[in-house]
Amino acid sequence: MFVVTLRFSTNKAKAPQLMGGHNAWIRQGFEDGIFLLTGSLQPSAGGAILAHNISRADLEARLKEDPFVAEDVVSPDILEIAPGQTDDRLGFLKV
Repeated sequence: MFVVTLRFSTNKAKAPQLMGGHNAWIRQGFEDGIFLLTGSLQPSAGGAILAHNISRADLEARLKEDPFVAEDVVSPDILEIAPGQTDDRLGFLKV
């Protein structure tokens, strides 16, 4: 399981023109069963993704396809988590 933070870079001003492609990229992540959650880092610091069912190498490749990453609007940071204990509702994350 991975937590990805997407922190805005100095190119943040380009975000509005790339938002459609970024949202399509997010939609594809959900359709592929990789993304569990996406959201904004507050206050206005970027975004975050909770991902699973993917290797780190494949996640890194997928992140490079995000228009925000490709155009240096955000800088990704990946935290890999090996779930130990979970609430029963999140038991599917323990693989």
